[in-house]
Amino acid sequence: MSGLTIRGLTVTFDGFVAVGGVDLDIPDGDVRFIIGPNGAGKTTLIDAVTGLARAGGSVTFDGQELLGRKVHRIARMGVGRTFQTATVFEELTVLQNLDIAAGWARGPLTLLRTRRAVPPEVEKALETVRLTAVRDSPAGTLAHGQKQWLEIGMLLVQNARLFLLDEPVAGMSHEERDATGELLGLLSADHTIVVIEHDMDFLRRFARTVTVMHAGKVLSEGTVAQVQADPRVQEVYLGHAVGEAV
Repeated sequence: MSGLTIRGLTVTFDGFVAVGGVDLDIPDGDVRFIIGPNGAGKTTLIDAVTGLARAGGSVTFDGQELLGRKVHRIARMGVGRTFQTATVFEELTVLQNLDIAAGWARGPLTLLRTRRAVPPEVEKALETVRLTAVRDSPAGTLAHGQKQWLEIGMLLVQNARLFLLDEPVAGMSHEERDATGELLGLLSADHTIVVIEHDMDFLRRFARTVTVMHAGKVLSEGTVAQVQADPRVQEVYLGHAVGEAV
């Protein structure tokens, strides 16, 4: 099966079950939002997928098993991940950040060669994430949203096909959130997108399907409307207006 397939995923820390037997099917081209209260196991789930947390069960992407592989091997299989705080080289320019990311897949001799022109994949990534105008600016001077876009651009030049984004619009302005949502829709033409998110307005506008996690398990799944109407989800978020706090 293509896309991301998770079966019986379990992550335990010192006897505490953070993720307890999760099954997920995320097809190619989906923009899947994973939501849930703090401690639901959302970030731990993507830590397991990317090799940052030891896990049991099975996780396959495009038919290849990911569990048991090292982080860099999983990345080379087309799995890209961002964190809640953008991890870019702030002293280097946007272009240099992308060039280094692109060089991650090249041999050391290639990296030592002097560049006479911007590689086509870097040029394309600059355009896709709308950073062409600031390509020569230090990454540290970028707006918060632009840093997140740069990190997505770095995954693009690494040929990631599955993007796992951990709260990508946290701290963004309304305009930046809109631009990010449009970017995710654009990327989904050739990539599979999984978003860990708490911003429900963003979710309602840009999610195609939603998975709700609670206490390390999948509680509900479906469209935004289906999830909001689920009595189990309403119970978990009791005390909040349904649709505002889930």
